[in-house]
Amino acid sequence: MPSVNKCLIVISGPTAVGKTALAIGLAKALKTVVASADSRQIFKEMVIGTAKPTTEEMQGVKHYFIDHVSIHDQPVYDAAQYEKEAITLLEELFQTNDVVIMAGGSGLYVNAVLNGLDDIPEVPDKIRRQLTNELQEQGLPVLLEELKEKDPLYYEKVHKENPRRVQRALEVIRHTGKPFSDFHSGHAKQRFFRVIHIGLERDREELYERINRRMDLMLQQGLEEEAKTLYPFRELNALQTVGYKEVFDFMEGRYNREEMIEKLKQHSRQYAKRQMTWLKKDDSIKWFHPSEQNELMEYVKVRLNAL
Repeated sequence: MPSVNKCLIVISGPTAVGKTALAIGLAKALKTVVASADSRQIFKEMVIGTAKPTTEEMQGVKHYFIDHVSIHDQPVYDAAQYEKEAITLLEELFQTNDVVIMAGGSGLYVNAVLNGLDDIPEVPDKIRRQLTNELQEQGLPVLLEELKEKDPLYYEKVHKENPRRVQRALEVIRHTGKPFSDFHSGHAKQRFFRVIHIGLERDREELYERINRRMDLMLQQGLEEEAKTLYPFRELNALQTVGYKEVFDFMEGRYNREEMIEKLKQHSRQYAKRQMTWLKKDDSIKWFHPSEQNELMEYVKVRLNAL
C-alpha cells in the first residue's frame, strides 16, 4: 500500500511553460530535491537544445537525472530503464524526505513512474541497428507504414512524429512476430507513495510567444555550434528530436538559416501542442497558470495535510 507519509509532487506541462522554476520554488519551500523526468535533459551531451537548467537556475537545489547518461551508451536509455532507476532513487530519497518533486518534460517517463510500464521483450542489437539504418536511409514515413500494417492499434495512438517510439514498436514486432500492443496490459502498478499531480498551462498565444523567445535564446547561446559537435552522431535516437534535427537539416542544405529558425519555432510549438493533448487526457492533474503561485501553494499544502 502507498505510504501515507510519503508524497511525490509531479509537475507536468508543455515545453517552455515554466516547470523548472516551479519545481525549484517548491523544492526550496518544502526543503527537498527534484527528480527530472525529461527524456532529453538526461543526456550529458545535449545542453542548449534541451533547455537544460544551469547551475545558477537550480539555485542550490539538488537535481537528479540531469546529465545522467551519454548519447553513446548502449543499450539506448529508454523509459523502461528510467522507471527502474527512478523507483530505486525514490526508495532511497523517501528514507530521508517525506516529499520529492518530479518535474516532467516527458509524459512517458512520468507515466512510467506513476503507473509502471509493461515488461517488453529484449530486442537483439542486430534488429535495433537495422531499424536505425532504415530510419536514417528511408525516413520515418516508411516505418510508419510498416507499423500501420502490422499493428494498427498502436499506430492509432503513437506519436507519429516521435521516431524513437515508432522504432521501438517495430523492434519488438520484428523480434517477436506479435503486435507491440499485445504487450500492453493497461494495469497500473502499485506504488509505495502518494501523488500530487500539478499541471502548468498558459494561453496558447502566451505559450507560443515563450517558445519563440526560447528558440531565439538558444540560438544566441550557441545552439548551432552545439549541433555541429553532435552532427557526426546525428543518426543516434537521442538526437532525433526537435531542436537538433532542424539544425542538422540546415547544415545539410535542406533549407536556409531563416527557414531553419522558423522550423525550430514551428516544430517546438507543435511539440507543445502534442504534449498538452497527452496531458489533458489525465483527469488526476490539477491545472494552474504559473502566475497562480499562491493558489498553487495552498493547494499543495491542503493536499499534503490531507495525506
